[in-house]
Amino acid sequence: MVMVQRRVRGPQRDGAKRRLSARDWADAALTAIGEGGLAAVAVEPLAARLGATKGSFYWHFPHRDALIEAALARWEEISTEAIIAELEGEPDAERRLRRLFAEATASAADDTLEVSLLATANHPQVAAALGRVSDRRIGYLARLFTELGFPPEEARRRGLLAYTSYLGHTQLVHAVPRSLPADAERTRYLESVIATLLRRD
Repeated sequence: MVMVQRRVRGPQRDGAKRRLSARDWADAALTAIGEGGLAAVAVEPLAARLGATKGSFYWHFPHRDALIEAALARWEEISTEAIIAELEGEPDAERRLRRLFAEATASAADDTLEVSLLATANHPQVAAALGRVSDRRIGYLARLFTELGFPPEEARRRGLLAYTSYLGHTQLVHAVPRSLPADAERTRYLESVIATLLRRD
């Protein structure tokens, strides 16, 4: 899901100036996308944010599109692959599903990156990344439902339903937060969603 969004942080400041890495630039670009959309990825403002020069940018990237590609790859890594790897430490598939859904919906309110990317889904690079991430997330969710004993076709359907529930929640929490349950009711609401996903007719 995002799935659980990992907040991207800028380079560490320790008093000594260090050479920025391509990852530093990619993380800064992700932060900018979360704050102002894809249009906010511009070399000069990012250089100012990082305390760097444009020369640092061109040391790592030939052009802006290359930075966008690196930022999207970084997003895939931190918002999907790292989370799946972390969840795999839990042997019980139902616990993994519950944890994933609870943490993903809780973090959605604090991070605007996914919403910003969805809003620019017509951009070819963003569309490709969203496609890869969605396929990976739905596939992982389907695998969880398969582990829970659902046949492959049904597991895929439930994985898709879980993912669309998450995306709907993410959109609402930013666009119309009052439509979602208050904090006191949030746990019961999430329990009802999970119960629906796990129901066997």
